[in-house]
Amino acid sequence: MPDGRQLADRVLNAVNGHDLERLSACYDDDAVLSTPMGDCVGREQIARHWESLFKGFTDMAMTVWNRVECADPGFTEWTMTGTHTGPFPLAGGGVASASGRRITVRGCGACHAKDGLVVAHRDYFDLLELYSQLGFSLVCG
Repeated sequence: MPDGRQLADRVLNAVNGHDLERLSACYDDDAVLSTPMGDCVGREQIARHWESLFKGFTDMAMTVWNRVECADPGFTEWTMTGTHTGPFPLAGGGVASASGRRITVRGCGACHAKDGLVVAHRDYFDLLELYSQLGFSLVCG
């Protein structure tokens, strides 16, 4: 039965393959994915999250540069790259139209396993860095 480390690798491989079926199969029915963009509860919402990233960044890839070798959680540091070629949902409900801009965002994630499936997945990255690379500016006032 796969542990958190093995499941983290499976998730990243499925993400890089843009394979929603393989990706969904990694998660428990009631799993929770938490990112700076918000929380997704359940396998279906998690699959929609990844699908929206694949549509917004059709060449999105996550390059792993460090794996912590422990069974649970599976902890990975990565760099996400891609070109903003499609609609991309924003935190708070808006949608950004394709900008053609390239992104490079460093982050990390932790996958907790139970009974061979991911039950909790947390990804951490700088949302302001991503938005800045997409051409958004921070307006105060």
